[in-house]
Amino acid sequence: MASLFGGRAASASPGAVADGVEQAGGDRRVLVAADGSGDFAGVQEAVDAVPAGNNSPFVIAVRPGTYRGRVVVPADRPLITIVGLGRRAADVVIADDRANGTPHPAGGTWGTTGSASVTVDGTDFRAHNLTFANLFDEAAHPEITNRQAVAVLTRADRVAFTRVRFLGNQDTLYANSPAAATIARAYFRECYVEGDVDFIFGRATAVFDRCRVHSLDRGSVPNGYVTAPSTDIGNPHGFLFARCAFTSDAPPGTVFLGRPWHPSQDPDAIGQTVIRDSRIEAHIGATPWSDFGTWPWEDARFAEFRNYGPGATPTADRPQLTPAEAATQTVPAFLRGADGWAPDRHR
Repeated sequence: MASLFGGRAASASPGAVADGVEQAGGDRRVLVAADGSGDFAGVQEAVDAVPAGNNSPFVIAVRPGTYRGRVVVPADRPLITIVGLGRRAADVVIADDRANGTPHPAGGTWGTTGSASVTVDGTDFRAHNLTFANLFDEAAHPEITNRQAVAVLTRADRVAFTRVRFLGNQDTLYANSPAAATIARAYFRECYVEGDVDFIFGRATAVFDRCRVHSLDRGSVPNGYVTAPSTDIGNPHGFLFARCAFTSDAPPGTVFLGRPWHPSQDPDAIGQTVIRDSRIEAHIGATPWSDFGTWPWEDARFAEFRNYGPGATPTADRPQLTPAEAATQTVPAFLRGADGWAPDRHR
């Protein structure tokens, strides 16, 4: 990550930072360490140190450790990058443990959106080499029946994650936008996402590039659903998985690739999931898509192209893109937009 740190910030000490912010190469940087040896002991404290209306890159470097507590990146704090300083993504964990049905201190419950361990509303957010998790323990809370427990909720445009792990069960990764008609783009490169029910969902335009998508075995049939897109009918680009690996320890044929989510029964939420050039293991069956309540999967925008592996055998219930269609369903087509955003070109 020399481009972010100029070869120095990864070894920054508290004394290298003035007033909690280091001015170097135009980027401002702070260090988070759970043991108190950095500028801040918590990630939210570091986010709060970013000036409202921030207009230049602000890097939050996080030393190895587990950081518990909700993190919110507000809309008036764009251009934040959070980087784990461990050798592996597992060395830095940012986590909380609320579910939809967890009681809220002010009354009622948190809801699905409120359950998120990390919420990103600031544009041009980046994260690299760390883990985001929702540690809600379903077995320990049988009294909570609404178990949606989000690890990360993104609603901002131009957010990018590289070599990041997303851990949870139901509703792990909520890739969304501020409003149904608002397009928000998210890019995930060489990431790991795990869960069981609808664990990648929402209406964002989200690209998963060379990621591993792992379905947990919850010991039931069906064992779960990978995606639950709610893409607005006016958005031609929903979820794209390119050169990914779909894996699981679940028995063969017990997991679906997705089902169409219509929030509040919105008829214009015509979800899109496209999976191409990816390996699919045997946990996915011959009919990989499922209805969602009264909404049939056939009316959604589900398609595959040139996938392989024991769970990818083409059948009549697996819509396939033609080569001409596949030429329009690419990483650049999903990401570029009018501003030419190209996170896939940077490593």
